[in-house]
Amino acid sequence: MADEVNCASLLKVLADDTRLNVVRQLMDGPRHVGELNATIPIDQSLLSHHLKILRDAGIVVAHRDGKAVLYSLAPSVESLRKGRSINLGCCNISFDK
Repeated sequence: MADEVNCASLLKVLADDTRLNVVRQLMDGPRHVGELNATIPIDQSLLSHHLKILRDAGIVVAHRDGKAVLYSLAPSVESLRKGRSINLGCCNISFDK
């Protein structure tokens, strides 16, 4: 039951187009907020809100890079990655290039 709840929570987080787009971009490697914002045309404060939700869910991690913040897939997510897919345990999410 706990796995089902965890999977449902992850799917709920990833159900948002913006957050799914962030994950898709991070599958190509770490990105700074400005790089993400250049391809996701929303207000930076809204993008930061989505990044916080992804961090809280354990999907992405943030690291200071000087004055900037560098985001990448969390090691636990990266370890479940197979090419352009992520295995969530209950299902696979595949991304087209």
